[in-house]
Amino acid sequence: MARLVQDENVLLRDFVALLGQEQALLLEGDVDALMALAGQKTQLFRRLQFTADERTRVLAAARLKPDAAVMQAILEGNAAALANWQESLELVAEARSRNNLNGQLITQRMQHNQQALAVLLAAAEQPAATYGPDGQSRPHLAGRHFGSA
Repeated sequence: MARLVQDENVLLRDFVALLGQEQALLLEGDVDALMALAGQKTQLFRRLQFTADERTRVLAAARLKPDAAVMQAILEGNAAALANWQESLELVAEARSRNNLNGQLITQRMQHNQQALAVLLAAAEQPAATYGPDGQSRPHLAGRHFGSA
């Protein structure tokens, strides 16, 4: 069990670091790098999920509940494993917080993009202005073209 906890701890540290990179890229607006990072994030999340599932299977085989109190009791005699477990709990909380923040940043970026698109679409629907011989702007009237009277 100590080895599973250590593996999960390492993966959680990597995941939190990846979420930090994601946040920086979201703030920079680097879409290409975000796309590449999304694949890494998915792979790392799957590895984390597999490790957590394995821990749950080991506990279930011993007819134990897969919760923090049981884990603490199991690891009580192994100071290093217990420290890894406690750090893992903190990393899970940090990952949740960073993921929520990144979700908010994505939502803000999407709203900004939607607003910009709305402005561009509205501008495209406006009649084009033309200039007369005197240099003054004249709106282009529907059905009338240059040179028509």
